[in-house]
Amino acid sequence: MSAAVTPEAGTAGAPEGAAPAMTRRQILQAMSGLMAGMFVAILASTVVSNALPRIIADLNGTQSSYTWVVTAELLAMTATVPIWGKLSDLYDKKLLIQLSLSMFVVGSLVAGFSHSVGLLIVSRVVQGIGAGGLTALAQVVMAAIIPPRELGRYSGIFGAVFAVGTVAGPLIGGVLVDTSWLGWRWCFFIGVPFALLAIVLLQLTLKLPTVRREVKIDYLGAVLIMSGVSALLLWVTLAGNRFDWASWQTAALVTAGVVLLLAAVLVESKVQEPIIPLDIFRNRTVALTTVASLLVGVAMFGGTVFLSQYFQISLGKTPTAAGLMSLPMILGLMISTTVAGQIISARGKWKGFLIAGGIIMTAGMGLLSTISADSSFGLLSVYMVVLGVGVGMLMQNLVLAAQNDVPASELGAATSVLSFFRSLGGAIGTSALGAVLSHRVASEMAKGFGGAADNGGAGHGVPDLSKLPEPAREIVEHAYGVATADVFLIGAPFAFLALIAVLFIKEKPLKTQSGMERLAQENAAAVESTH
Repeated sequence: MSAAVTPEAGTAGAPEGAAPAMTRRQILQAMSGLMAGMFVAILASTVVSNALPRIIADLNGTQSSYTWVVTAELLAMTATVPIWGKLSDLYDKKLLIQLSLSMFVVGSLVAGFSHSVGLLIVSRVVQGIGAGGLTALAQVVMAAIIPPRELGRYSGIFGAVFAVGTVAGPLIGGVLVDTSWLGWRWCFFIGVPFALLAIVLLQLTLKLPTVRREVKIDYLGAVLIMSGVSALLLWVTLAGNRFDWASWQTAALVTAGVVLLLAAVLVESKVQEPIIPLDIFRNRTVALTTVASLLVGVAMFGGTVFLSQYFQISLGKTPTAAGLMSLPMILGLMISTTVAGQIISARGKWKGFLIAGGIIMTAGMGLLSTISADSSFGLLSVYMVVLGVGVGMLMQNLVLAAQNDVPASELGAATSVLSFFRSLGGAIGTSALGAVLSHRVASEMAKGFGGAADNGGAGHGVPDLSKLPEPAREIVEHAYGVATADVFLIGAPFAFLALIAVLFIKEKPLKTQSGMERLAQENAAAVESTH
């Protein structure tokens, strides 16, 4: 049986000679590849954020196209996270992460060479599948090699990588877009060398025992979940734009989505190896952290994804300037993640940070609901710092709480379920709030132009401010300012509901053994019970 390790120990595993253990140096070496992979995933999404208005304008896309370029990746990632988690029970985790990075490379190359919005969206789906692997497997591997009590010590590294990727991404994207001899296509190409580096680092540093067992992948459940969610996302994206909210298209898509998801629940309750094991929700901590993760996804992704568009269209900033303007939120997130992680490792208490994160995130969403085309950058910075601090305290610690309260044999399932619902919330939030933004923009522009303009085209296309006369530009800037504030106003209640869910989570002491050690103990106990 492995000995537990105190937080003050020099290693994050069991003493030498015990079941699989890794020294702190080995953990840091293994994390280099994991963090390089995470950096690629973060960079790919953030480097595009400031370029999207230019990309959609160049490819003659619409506001719905803008939303779907973001949503396609989120949806693909959402649908595949549980599948990657299941595959990790059967195959080598290192090989799977390298495979997901390879898919990311392919998706990036296709995106870079895209000449239509349709092909760009397809490439984002491929990128999303790769991101699903990275999202699920990186956290599963970290839980396997690092005890929950020790995770806070390494959250600073994760926070730093997240911050660098998130800060550098928009800046790099802005510079590429503003540089005439490069252009937005390099926003996709630039991540390729980092992905290849991550594949090499993982090969050299990550060494995990592979426990093989008979696993049947629930492909039917995966298809039903993806199809049901897709139907509902299509509805919230297109309703009020391509067809009325009260129409036969609405009835057809909603009915199809609900029926498919009910069928998915039925399948998941029957199959031997479900994509989303329903039994795991009997664990109160898992159930509540899942609900909170879903709501955080709706509020965070749904609200923040349109900030860059607000900076460029409503405030008239360049892509590079828009990248710089996102710094306050990222710094708030990085600092709160790092500080909270260190305090949690030192004291072993985590629930207070979840509650504080929920309160601060709700406040940040509420403050951002007051912005307009006339808001000063100083005020915006304060609001974004508040939101970043709240998200930093909440998001990663929800995963920690769930991983700490499940058997080691269910670490993969619990982690992938939380990732799945956070991504699902992000996809739903981006689509639904994108539809709200599009509708409000069209409404405000119709008022501004007195209904004389072609409001359908004006409202649903992403305008190029440089081609508009001054009076028209002011109307467009005002419309996007009001609409973006609305998005945060609608997102704030979801953040508040996440806080309510967090309040009911019961705090339990953090375990001092890694997932590998706990699994070895559980397997040994199972063998003893059979004799």
